[in-house]
Amino acid sequence: MFDVRCCQIKIVNILDKIVEQKKREVAQLPARLIAAGDLRDALLERGERRDFMAALRKPKLGSVALIAEVKKASPSAGVICQDFDPVRIAKEYEAAGASCLSVLTDEKFFQGSLDYLRQIRAAVKLPLLRKDFIIDERQIMEAIEWGADAILLIVAILSDAQLEKFHSLATEAGLAVLVEVHDEAELGRALKIGATLIGVNNRDLKTFNVDLATTERLAKRMKSRTGFQPVSKLKTGDRLEACPTLLVAESGIHTRADVERLAKCGAGAILVGESLVKHGDIRGKVRELLVG
Repeated sequence: MFDVRCCQIKIVNILDKIVEQKKREVAQLPARLIAAGDLRDALLERGERRDFMAALRKPKLGSVALIAEVKKASPSAGVICQDFDPVRIAKEYEAAGASCLSVLTDEKFFQGSLDYLRQIRAAVKLPLLRKDFIIDERQIMEAIEWGADAILLIVAILSDAQLEKFHSLATEAGLAVLVEVHDEAELGRALKIGATLIGVNNRDLKTFNVDLATTERLAKRMKSRTGFQPVSKLKTGDRLEACPTLLVAESGIHTRADVERLAKCGAGAILVGESLVKHGDIRGKVRELLVG
């Protein structure tokens, strides 16, 4: 007989397993103290700066910016793209009208690689997000050294002290920080540290259930707490000045109707990977999502 409880326990443990694996990986990194000045120096040494936030505030196609994700696999879907060529995919995203790219660098669970960041940076001009599970400041330095312009901080896996420290280090150095939340408590923690780029993951990382209503619910809470205004209600020239907090909707976005629904509640950008990578015509799919 199928044991539902056993299945649920296994699913709930996926995020914990990822974090435990990440701790083992971090333990192998050279011991070093990282200050904002060290990160800033690394950025200056790298040279060319690509402004992730500015790119999101000026969509290349339509009224909602696209962060297109270079993604081979995930724990929930397995291998998404059999014929995976990260550079080819990145170039197709850029040509299609993406504003920024998200690059998976976790190896064990997403079959990503830090080397993808370096390869993609050399091939395209778009700002790059390192998509990974950051639990140590040395990973922020890695992100810079391998070519990222932005990092992801997942509120669910960080303590308040870690969240504030990592966010402060990265922003002071000049990196953009996408702070990812899934519920009201996590949103409160993100707002408390002054996050201006907030990603709402419609996928619960503990159960992997997806619900676009998550973005709608948290956008409403953001408005009540901060005076946040949906980008869709602002004039084009007012996007930067009148909307200091930018909301990114993540996961479960497959159709133009999904994008319109998310834009209506306040999303100024969307992060999409699976539905793009699996589609045979990336340019056509991007156009479908962004302009219909």
